[in-house]
Amino acid sequence: MSTPLAEDLETAPQGSRTVTMIAWMALLAGLAIVVGALAALFWSGVVDLPSYVVQADGSAVIGETGLTQMVASDVWYSITGALVGAGLGLVAWKWFRYAGWPVALLAAGAGLLAGVVCWLVGVLIGPGSFDARLAAANIGDVVPISLELRSWSALAVWGFAAITPVLLAASLGPDDEDPPRRRAKVEVHEDNPEVDELGVVTTEEV
Repeated sequence: MSTPLAEDLETAPQGSRTVTMIAWMALLAGLAIVVGALAALFWSGVVDLPSYVVQADGSAVIGETGLTQMVASDVWYSITGALVGAGLGLVAWKWFRYAGWPVALLAAGAGLLAGVVCWLVGVLIGPGSFDARLAAANIGDVVPISLELRSWSALAVWGFAAITPVLLAASLGPDDEDPPRRRAKVEVHEDNPEVDELGVVTTEEV
């Protein structure tokens, strides 16, 4: 079964096939940017940021529970990346599977691009710089920490999640480049009426 990209390449003139491929790659990049921005809204909505409390001496303290919750933003970022990355990987395989091995690079690139966009947009819609808010806080104020990525490995989850469905589909799915096997037709004549289950014609001894 052909893909929209394969159909466009077949109908495109010889000189414009590169432009057609670049256009489809740009479409995948645009999809990754949009999905990454939407994922940032989800990320910022599900994370419950722990807070510091400003003391009378000007210091800020946080409880033990808050310290354990500091990694919650990275955890939710990784979970979001696993879901979004897998979806982008499926789209990349659907569009570019006839391109060969570069489809794996396209899928990983789309996943990482969405992860970077999610990170940057999440920081923008988050509470802002923690240092600036802490400096402007008064005694007794509760200052939540910033929504940010604290571990680079969480970003790698987006790329690995995107490449996983491509690798699975390439290794477990049928090979579209191989022609379908056809069974050889065996003609049975009147003087050789018997054919065994393996398709071998037997003759009757007289």
